Amino acid sequence: MFVQKSSSFYLRSGKRAFDLIAAGLGMMLLLPFLAAIGLAVRLTSRGPMLFRQIRVGQFGKPFELLKFRSMRVGSEKGSQLTAAGDLRITPWGIWLRRTKIDELPQLWNVVRGDMSLVGPRPEVPLFVAQYNDRQLTVLNARPGVTGPKINIYEEELLAGQVDKEQFYLNTLLAAKLETDLAYVREIRFSSDLDILLQTFKKLLFRVHEPYKGSGQTKATGLEIQSSGK
Repeated sequence: MFVQKSSSFYLRSGKRAFDLIAAGLGMMLLLPFLAAIGLAVRLTSRGPMLFRQIRVGQFGKPFELLKFRSMRVGSEKGSQLTAAGDLRITPWGIWLRRTKIDELPQLWNVVRGDMSLVGPRPEVPLFVAQYNDRQLTVLNARPGVTGPKINIYEEELLAGQVDKEQFYLNTLLAAKLETDLAYVREIRFSSDLDILLQTFKKLLFRVHEPYKGSGQTKATGLEIQSSGK
């Protein structure tokens, strides 16, 4: 089902070396900031600092993905999807999710080898079980902290849907997989650097963008066709 094909030097060794160096340096430089965010999570709502969830990694191997907790304890028993305005999200968690700062603990996932800085965003087993054979080839690559054409408005898009799961599976996830499959077929250092730069620019804009709630977004049709979770 999963095939490890012959690859460039970057795929064989360079990508992993880049991940280790960049993620390791990132964790060291951001350590005071990460500690402050973790403390804020603990002080603003009951529960642990980190949220842990099983996701499907490279070659279908499950791993424990880390995030700063942005939802109330027990929320994981509900839907696997989170839309803007979801009452399970804590007040502090709204900002964490908008800025994607809740994803920063995944730098440790990168250091451990579960993830790469850039790659297809990892999904939960429930959704991966619905991939067809072609879509499963996306698991040939390590999942990424960020991915190609990441859509920072996904939660707003979900908020406007009556059947969120069907919309996610049939529209958002299907589009993401097409983009991810194209990425997996031709992984290059230059494209990874560009994806990291584009992600940073989008998130910088997002931090300064006024919050509009769950009903309005600047997401376009193009972003829906090439989104990231």
